[in-house]
Amino acid sequence: MCKLFIEADPSLWQTRLKSLRLNGFSTSVRLENLYWQVLEEIALRDGMSLSQLLARLHEELTFAHGGVENFASFLRVCCGRYLALQMEGDVPRDLSQPIRSLDADAILAREAHRRRRTLSSAA
Repeated sequence: MCKLFIEADPSLWQTRLKSLRLNGFSTSVRLENLYWQVLEEIALRDGMSLSQLLARLHEELTFAHGGVENFASFLRVCCGRYLALQMEGDVPRDLSQPIRSLDADAILAREAHRRRRTLSSAA
């Protein structure tokens, strides 16, 4: 079982530091290459650069929740959710379909329903 993970390309877990501007301030984010690849795919879908995507995510997160304690952790969770939502069929694998064109409310409702169903079957 572990060979599947151990023998993967080591560059996937190597980290890269990227500098960007968030809310007018220069900062940097360190993530593993695998996460940068997923974020680049998400940005591509909506015709944005990686920097534009990160700035948009940070801006909307700050607006919705008043700030973020650990932006890198938030980005990792975004990547995991994106991939999980693709596996569930909520986010099409067709990269030509922008994320912004999806019905976020419907996707969130289906996701909550699946979570409730999983919790109730585990009890």
